Amino acid sequence: MFLELSKVLAITIVTTGFVLLLKQPAIIGYILSGILAGPSLFNIIQATTTLETFSHIGVALLLFFVGLSLNPKVIKDVGRVALLTGIGQVVFTSGIGFLIVRALGYSLIASVYIAVALAFSSTIIIMKLLSDKRDLDSLYGKISVGFLIVQDFIAIIILLVISSSGSGASLSSVAIESILKASGAMLILFLLTVYFLPKLTSFIAKNQEYLLLFSISWCFVIASAFFYLNLSIEVGALLAGMTLSMSPYQFEISSKMKPLRDFFIVLFFIMLGSEMVFANVLDNIGVILITSFFVLIGNPIIVMIIMGSMGYTKRNSFLSGLTVAQISEFSLIVITMAIAAGHIPSEVLSLVTAVGLITFTGSTYMILYSNQLYSFLSPYLSVFEKKGKKVDEKSHHKHKQYDVILFGYNRIGFDVLRSLKKLKKKFLVVDFNPEIIAQLSEEGYDCKYGDANNDEFLNEINLTKAKMIISTIPTIETNLLLLYKIRSVNKKAIISVVSHQIEESLRLYEAGATYVVMPHFLGGNYFSTMIENNKLNIKKFLKERLNHLDHLEKRKALGHKHPRNEHH
Repeated sequence: MFLELSKVLAITIVTTGFVLLLKQPAIIGYILSGILAGPSLFNIIQATTTLETFSHIGVALLLFFVGLSLNPKVIKDVGRVALLTGIGQVVFTSGIGFLIVRALGYSLIASVYIAVALAFSSTIIIMKLLSDKRDLDSLYGKISVGFLIVQDFIAIIILLVISSSGSGASLSSVAIESILKASGAMLILFLLTVYFLPKLTSFIAKNQEYLLLFSISWCFVIASAFFYLNLSIEVGALLAGMTLSMSPYQFEISSKMKPLRDFFIVLFFIMLGSEMVFANVLDNIGVILITSFFVLIGNPIIVMIIMGSMGYTKRNSFLSGLTVAQISEFSLIVITMAIAAGHIPSEVLSLVTAVGLITFTGSTYMILYSNQLYSFLSPYLSVFEKKGKKVDEKSHHKHKQYDVILFGYNRIGFDVLRSLKKLKKKFLVVDFNPEIIAQLSEEGYDCKYGDANNDEFLNEINLTKAKMIISTIPTIETNLLLLYKIRSVNKKAIISVVSHQIEESLRLYEAGATYVVMPHFLGGNYFSTMIENNKLNIKKFLKERLNHLDHLEKRKALGHKHPRNEHH
């Protein structure tokens, strides 16, 4: 087994490295590695029982990790739109998907399972892509994460029903029994979460190694308890994670569990790939292409229709829609469990895995190049937009013309705003986080909700007369677009932008930036100036310390956080 695993991992390293070079999710590399190592090609995997055990552990750890991020409080932030869009998209995708698959000749039960698999989207992949684009705090990012979480809750219910349906009883009795068992188990978990876990975790967290051991043990014990209740290991692991999602040590647990999860989940997707039968794929190539097209194009259209009918702009509807243009890890788990329960034939797994590979690949490129796609398709998307004022067009300003325009309030913008107030000039704050706009408007600032990546939005702002334009957005593509738009209508404006890379800073200067702020270099420069001014006088340093503490407390009260994954 050790020698087999070594060979499989060697293949996975090469395959996944190539996939990452193409800017694709690593999950595609894992599945392709399984295909290469499986019986269809190199036939390396012989100890399938051991690998299957590892893959089950991987699924449990994956769902535990997903549970850690499923804090129910998150749904409250986006509320009605997340709930309606999440449920609506699953219902319409499942319904239309069922009709498509049934028309293509599949049995009633197989059509139901395939349609359900098409309805879920990958929370993990989308959160990773939105994080990389720094769009998690945007309105469409919040809505997308919200309805993906709603989808995950629906998936939990479906997994509960599948895991309890092996007894041959009717679907309604199985559903009722599953819901009753799950409700009792969740009630016990809720009581443990409220009255027992907080004190226990505060004691355990004093030792980081012990915290890791407790987290793994909690996952396995709860998952095993659900197995004995005939409710499946996977659901137990997911709910075990959710009980810890509201813990103040959630991030420490996540960071410590992530390497373990990553290793075992690699083996799960390798196992999935190894079980693909090319004869099944070739026989079903038409179905695979049709269903993949439906997921890539149909799912975004469904979301755009739902959000458009609720009064959202076509841009937010479009960007949110792109986040459902792929199937989920849950989709593969649902199909795997259905095959294990004897509900559908094993060849369905090859079909859904192939759809997963196509949609993972296609949706990643669609999301990475979403701004360019929107610019191209924008004239044709008005059909999805209600006439009149939109619910996401937040604007609180009095004037048509401003001396200074600030793009991005958080972090650097907080300090910039203090200086702008002292200038006593008319200034406008633009931000894509609706919570920040609401907060600034309450404080009496002129502000406007909008995305600096949106060419149409930039045309609405009067850039021609502004004397200074400041962007605290660290993305070079956004800043290059801003520089191009501003310099085409205003040659004399002072333009300041932010960058974290020397090469990018030089490009921004070439594009017309007046000054490029590099926070990490400026921090070192400021501290060196402090040393020169204060010498070795501890009283002066203590005074700086008090000022800094006061500044940090104000930022903490506003919910500001230092970026964790910024380029250095």
